Amino acid sequence: MTAAPSDRRHASRTHREIRLAARPVAGAPLTDSLFEIVKVPTPSPQPGQLLVRTQVMSVAAVMRTLMNETTTVPMRPFALGAPLYGPAIGEVVSAPGTEFALGDVVLHDLGWREFALLDATAAQRVDPGLLPDSAAYLSQGPTAWMAVTRGAEVGPGNTVFVSGAAGGVGSIAGQAARLRGARRVIGSAGSQRKANILREELGYDAVILRDAGPLEEQLRVSAPQGVDAVIDTVGGEQLQAAIAVANRGARIALVGALDAQLTDSGTPATAIDTFALLTRSITLRRTVLHADHLDLIPEWHHQFGAGLRDGTLSFPHSRLHGLHNAPRALRELIEGRHIGAVLVEL
Repeated sequence: MTAAPSDRRHASRTHREIRLAARPVAGAPLTDSLFEIVKVPTPSPQPGQLLVRTQVMSVAAVMRTLMNETTTVPMRPFALGAPLYGPAIGEVVSAPGTEFALGDVVLHDLGWREFALLDATAAQRVDPGLLPDSAAYLSQGPTAWMAVTRGAEVGPGNTVFVSGAAGGVGSIAGQAARLRGARRVIGSAGSQRKANILREELGYDAVILRDAGPLEEQLRVSAPQGVDAVIDTVGGEQLQAAIAVANRGARIALVGALDAQLTDSGTPATAIDTFALLTRSITLRRTVLHADHLDLIPEWHHQFGAGLRDGTLSFPHSRLHGLHNAPRALRELIEGRHIGAVLVEL
């Protein structure tokens, strides 16, 4: 069934999408040759489907993992010769037989293309007036808020450590910890430039550097009274350091595993001091947004919108322009060039 002409007034006959042209070689940097930009016919939705014009999409470190043929990540790998996928915000331009209206702004998972065809059940309508910029719906704020409130249970007076503090989760987790009354917030970063931004712009009290000596020693200096709560997005040596410096009763929210995701060979194991966990009553929690925590998403968005408007919160991100820059955006994210979320505006 072809949509009515008025339904498609914003759609062109063809559009571009980015496909995976080849699998990356372990240890080798991402190159443009791994991607292919293809012009294809713009589809017509059937009843119950939406055609959405993509406005902005995000890239994430997990996408590097999904480029491999197999992965232990509970997400489907990208298929060779097929478009990549990922979070995107777009405008509905056709919606036959659905409750969506033309012009609705929706969140969906079919980025990497100018127009997305999807079932209405796969799109989430968002309120463009709730956040000052609809692109902020692509932040990892809900994950950060969940990690701070339910994973690490940050409370007044706590000293908090956030690994990977310059990333999409970490750049917001530090701010969220302040909202919960944290007394001292410490982060980790990969460069002095990032450390300066974290301290001067994002409210971190101290930052330890990945290549500036043993992380445990750095963390002990930055947290002389120990750490009460941890938001860990990295794993590896940073998680080990957090456990070593954790106070009795500390809570550790395990949010990500960048140390494993970006490794060149295999999946590295993180040696956990289980004796320390037992004797100091330290809690480790897998902290993932699932059905039990979906109530936190609207809660965070209302908090985020208010904070963005009154200046008490910020949305750290980089924004590249043009679909053709999506591979570059992913490459630069993996190389650690940006602070916060990395977005591509179409």
